[in-house]
Amino acid sequence: MAVIDAVLDRLLDGLLSLGRLLSPLYSLFVLLQLSALVVLLLLSLRVVCLLWSHAQFTRRLQCFSKPPTQNWLMGHLGEMRSTEEGLQAVDQMVRTYSHSCSWFLGPFYSLVRLFHPDYIKPLLLAPASITVKDELFYGFLRPWLGQSLLLSNGEDWSRRRRLLTPAFHFDILKNYVKIFNHSSDIMHFKWRRLVAEGESRQDMFSHISLMTLDSLLRCTFSYNSNCQESSSEYIAAIFELSTLVIERRGRILHHWDWLYWMSPEGQRFKQACNVVHRFTRTVVQERRAQLLHQGEPESHTDTTGGEEKRKRVADFIDLLLLSKDEEGHGLTDEEIKAEADTFMFGGHDTTASGISWVLYNLSQHQDYQDRCRAEVNDLLQDRETEDLDWEDLSSLPFTTMCIKESLRLHSPVSAVTRQYTKDITVPGGRVIPQGSICLVSIYGTHHNPEIWPDPDVYNPMRFDPENSKDRSSHAFIPFSSGPRNCIGQKFAMAELRVVVALTLRRFRLTPGGVEVRRLPQLVLRAEGGLWLTLETLDTPQD
Repeated sequence: MAVIDAVLDRLLDGLLSLGRLLSPLYSLFVLLQLSALVVLLLLSLRVVCLLWSHAQFTRRLQCFSKPPTQNWLMGHLGEMRSTEEGLQAVDQMVRTYSHSCSWFLGPFYSLVRLFHPDYIKPLLLAPASITVKDELFYGFLRPWLGQSLLLSNGEDWSRRRRLLTPAFHFDILKNYVKIFNHSSDIMHFKWRRLVAEGESRQDMFSHISLMTLDSLLRCTFSYNSNCQESSSEYIAAIFELSTLVIERRGRILHHWDWLYWMSPEGQRFKQACNVVHRFTRTVVQERRAQLLHQGEPESHTDTTGGEEKRKRVADFIDLLLLSKDEEGHGLTDEEIKAEADTFMFGGHDTTASGISWVLYNLSQHQDYQDRCRAEVNDLLQDRETEDLDWEDLSSLPFTTMCIKESLRLHSPVSAVTRQYTKDITVPGGRVIPQGSICLVSIYGTHHNPEIWPDPDVYNPMRFDPENSKDRSSHAFIPFSSGPRNCIGQKFAMAELRVVVALTLRRFRLTPGGVEVRRLPQLVLRAEGGLWLTLETLDTPQD
């Protein structure tokens, strides 16, 4: 017995020694188990909250018609396509539901899609204090554009809007018209060369995107990039960022930041952001130092005693550096960088899309093209130069009608989204609950047959003043509307008129001989490019 006791004692001592040896490993194992349990509980809680929220929104949005879904859980996930067929599906939805419908992207996002002026008006005119830019469609831009006017909310947005509005005053925009003329001249010189070399068929998007980038770089930074003839790291980075944002939006798993930043696409996005931010930050810092040493530039060209005195004209960066709020505070370098990056992002692609589709529509309708050309030639008759002035833009009524009809038929931006911190009531007593994502379909509104008879027909006479006077104020919203409308819309319309007018004066455009399939991305493009055939014209001075 004593022997047994001795053996047992020895075994016990051995087990205790082994336990002391294994204790750290055992503690680590327990810690891992507890961590996994906590993560599992948090995920379970997240799923429960998600399903509860989905059920609540589903119940509260019953006042809106709901298109057929795959099932209750998945909803309409995967049905919103950025293709020609996707736009045709929107056409069918508008014909079926007339004004609005609910839309569910799985249990993740609850939307109300609206496509009638009476329904979008209360949303777009809602006070900015209760209007929020949602993270589903705009959040992917934040690492690139920062807390800019496009993405900010509340009092921060109001302050930025007040500070930026003077930069888009008519007196400032007048100076930019010269830049629009110059950038158009460069593009047209290149087109003449290509036509002479036998390459008359060209993709409008590739040329016009570079031209609008060239204009914006001059207007924003007073920077001559020569980007219409040769590329640069900065230009390549802007194109890269636009492409990556589109790709991310279409991949639901990349909506989670932690997963996206570990992906190859996320790494490319960071690298492109660094290139753009480095360029903008350097320009802002250099310009601030220049203003301190040399004083303010002029906001116009001074004419005294009949002689024009050339002075450096203030560009967008100058205006932001000089802007002050009611308390005398200006924007920081980081805030200016965010606004300049936003101006570059929002100004080149949308305007390029608008110009490209105007030229496409006029290539399809030679009678309208000829009438626009005659209007431009009459305006420039007996001029020493072909340059258009700011005052000339109001003397192109039919050309402007053609531009507006193209913006209706081929809106550069297909939709804008909003969230609201309060419930919003729309016609019929329907209530959009707080927190729902409201997708205001610009495309759907512009193609709604209740508002626009024969909506797929290009007819500039829709915008004749007599035909427009009884139309709803929100039937035509290419630049959105209300307090959060596009701050740069007058800039865009001025560039559209200058480029379209000079292009029609110098070239005849005809179809490129390929089927055009629309491609709605960040802006409306065409699959494989928008190809037109160019014919050089002798201007009356020639």
